[in-house]
Amino acid sequence: MEQQTRKEERWGIAHIYSTANNTIVHITDITGSETIARFSGGMMTDKDREQGMPFPAMLAARKAGEMALEKGITGVHIRVRARGSQYSKSPGMGAQPAIRSLARVGLKIGTIEDVTPITHGELRKKGGRLGRRV
Repeated sequence: MEQQTRKEERWGIAHIYSTANNTIVHITDITGSETIARFSGGMMTDKDREQGMPFPAMLAARKAGEMALEKGITGVHIRVRARGSQYSKSPGMGAQPAIRSLARVGLKIGTIEDVTPITHGELRKKGGRLGRRV
């Protein structure tokens, strides 16, 4: 009779906030109240124009995933967010490479959900009636 040793699974939530200018990967516990790891594309590169690119987002997600594995997280549910509201509703270039990188690190992927805030009704853009005067 063999006794199976099954490792306890611990799940977390990976919040990926991706805009045109930056990508932030924030891994929390399942309640969302305790931060386990938080990295951004800007922490991975010293050139401001590269913050929103796929490669720094991939590096940030890899670092966050490795830290989560060290702290005992075995799987994550992913929540992708774009800027939303009256701005862009689609995530930036770094969202997809970040998800792929989390999977490559060895984390199990649960659900992938889009949590971009969407306005219901009309919301005026900032800048006043005449718009932004350059």
